[in-house]
Amino acid sequence: MKKKQFGCMAVAAFLLTLVIGMGRPAWAGTETITLFAAASTTNAVTDIAALYEKEHPVKIRLSFASSSTLAKQIENGAPADIYLSANPKWMNYLAEKGIIVTESRRDLLGNSLVLIVPGDSPIDGLRVDAGLDLAGILGEGRLSMGDPDHVPAGMYGKNAMQQLGLWDAIADRVARTKDVRAALVLVERGECPLGQVYATDAAISDKVRVAGYFPEESHPPIIYPAALVKHSPAARSFLDFLQAEPAARVFEAYGFTVR
Repeated sequence: MKKKQFGCMAVAAFLLTLVIGMGRPAWAGTETITLFAAASTTNAVTDIAALYEKEHPVKIRLSFASSSTLAKQIENGAPADIYLSANPKWMNYLAEKGIIVTESRRDLLGNSLVLIVPGDSPIDGLRVDAGLDLAGILGEGRLSMGDPDHVPAGMYGKNAMQQLGLWDAIADRVARTKDVRAALVLVERGECPLGQVYATDAAISDKVRVAGYFPEESHPPIIYPAALVKHSPAARSFLDFLQAEPAARVFEAYGFTVR
């Protein structure tokens, strides 16, 4: 009887172990890499992370937001292993505080600025120069853009519009968003007749059209730097992969310039 009872207990223990094992994610027990990346890189970086995970025994956790928001979170102790910013300013911010691994820093990507409209808008073929009547085009509407006080896309956009002499006429008619993807959404929904985003953001949406391109010389070069936040062989390996040919192909497919 005792022998039979012991056998039943062994079977029960085995089944319990099996159930627990089935409930655990496939990557349980493997190393985890946490990447904080600019919102504009969401689609490309998500694809690249999945590509990397197929060939390496790691789990990559991704957090996307405005570069400024991510930098502040990292400053306050958020557990990031890698930081990918949409401009040098916020990488410099962390570097000055001694938070990133300086020698690991590298410039990964470039981008360009565009004006977008809802897919059914009659607005098209805008020549973005000093003669553009942005206020007239907006009518009673607002220009959707990342908050130029801290969102890189908006900072680049404000700079460009100031250089072209367009900013003063529309400065009080801007719908400031928390990041560039939020600016895209306002135009997708038709809540704003015009938006300023990166070309890569416009490319991922079938609900908007590019109505005009900002001249490259109207703003500083758009640079996406990346760096380790902490020393980690696994994180360094993934950071290196972000510059490798397979990752470059993904970035280019989404419209980024690979540096």
